[in-house]
Amino acid sequence: MTPSKPDLRIETPQLIEAEAFDDAAAAVARLEELYDGAVEFLCRNFLATMAIGRADCRYRAFYPEIRITTTSFAKVDSRLSFGHVAEPGTFAATITRPDLFRNYLRQQIALLIANHGVPVVIGVSDTPMPVHFAVANETDMTVPQEGAGDFILRDVFDVPDLSTTNDDIVNGTYQIPADGTAPLAPFTAQRVDYSLARLAHYTATDPVHFQNHVLFTNYQFYVSEFENYARDMLSDPDSGYTSFVATGNAEITEAVQVLPRADKMPQMPAYHLKRADGSGITLVNIGVGPSNAKTATDHIAVLRPHAWIMVGHCAGLRASQSLGDFVLAHAYLREDKVLDDDLPVWVPVPALAEIQIALEQAVAEETQLEGYDLKRVMRTGTVASLDNRNWELRDTSGPVQRLSQSRAVALDMESATIAANGFRFRVPYGTLLCVSDKPLHGELKLPGMASDFYKTQVSRHLLIGIRAMERLRKMPLERIHSRKLRSFDETAFL
Repeated sequence: MTPSKPDLRIETPQLIEAEAFDDAAAAVARLEELYDGAVEFLCRNFLATMAIGRADCRYRAFYPEIRITTTSFAKVDSRLSFGHVAEPGTFAATITRPDLFRNYLRQQIALLIANHGVPVVIGVSDTPMPVHFAVANETDMTVPQEGAGDFILRDVFDVPDLSTTNDDIVNGTYQIPADGTAPLAPFTAQRVDYSLARLAHYTATDPVHFQNHVLFTNYQFYVSEFENYARDMLSDPDSGYTSFVATGNAEITEAVQVLPRADKMPQMPAYHLKRADGSGITLVNIGVGPSNAKTATDHIAVLRPHAWIMVGHCAGLRASQSLGDFVLAHAYLREDKVLDDDLPVWVPVPALAEIQIALEQAVAEETQLEGYDLKRVMRTGTVASLDNRNWELRDTSGPVQRLSQSRAVALDMESATIAANGFRFRVPYGTLLCVSDKPLHGELKLPGMASDFYKTQVSRHLLIGIRAMERLRKMPLERIHSRKLRSFDETAFL
């Protein structure tokens, strides 16, 4: 908690007493009421202070929280990997943007109430809301850098606090406080707010547009293909898709509408083919490198997507492969290094059967090949991800030996990072790559080398990813979010 200046009194919004709820919708409505009241209080006083240029008090508002206390070891339905706590005790989670997470919160709270037979308590937490996050949804308001105003910002308002903006819960390093209250959700409110702000910055789209199924790519060509597919879907009244959103939050609802092009592209542009219930598809062009892959997944994870899949280009490592062949990853050799401090390299990152089957069936559907014939265009095996795009220019004896020992069939710079962060954040993950070069066999990625077969396969590649996501959308939530991604000491919230 940010310390208060001793000579300034603290003003807070009028607080509503904590109340127990046995109805999930009513509980979420109270969360929204508390959150909106805190935001309104901070925004109103921030504007007033900016206008006056001074303050004779300190303004502080708090995030709302969900709290549940159980006293029984009674066993709940163990078929579900979420929606219940593992043992008696008190569990709590601070909440932000309950409007954005309304459906998620209703679902998770309803499961808690049903599984434990006790109400949840909704009230005000003791975690201050930073003024930066309070004004984030007001397009005409921004918080200036320290020194830009006529008063010291931290003397009057709370600012982001690293003690509550971290990944301790998902990393398994969270320390239970002295009062014994355990975490109920994988992220704190400040951690979520931080990522929502970063997502808007990196992707140039509002987080509200993100869908539950996310495709990552490292090649701009897929963006054009995605827009073409989106327009086809919008022209079909039975598709279930309602709109398409591009960078700058440009949105169309009809196939023939013109999308204004952004004057300046963000670092990782995102595009969203939306459905009314959020079960559509988001495509993010993360560019090249494991750092970008980690950054994107670090922030998208707070939205609790149902799956993310990498559909990018890779180097084929087998002489029998051809440009344009597909690679379905069933294991990962992690030499990207960016996640080593958060997820040690000795932690296995397993393939998830539900994702693998959906991808294989999508390849079969699009190529009209089945069974043994699928090997003509797709190999299944280990994918290695490196942090050095030009590894070929160094002594390759070490890397080549490790690639051989791992039985790797392909190499890229992003897939292992995306899979490892999916494992770390409990987001179902998968990888389907397209071979664009074969550096060990003299076929470097150079202009003019792409064959007609390669160009055809690239056109199919994105569609295969979309087909896989559409299959996953029809899958029950409890099946795709299985125990394979969750530990024996897990938060109740998905």
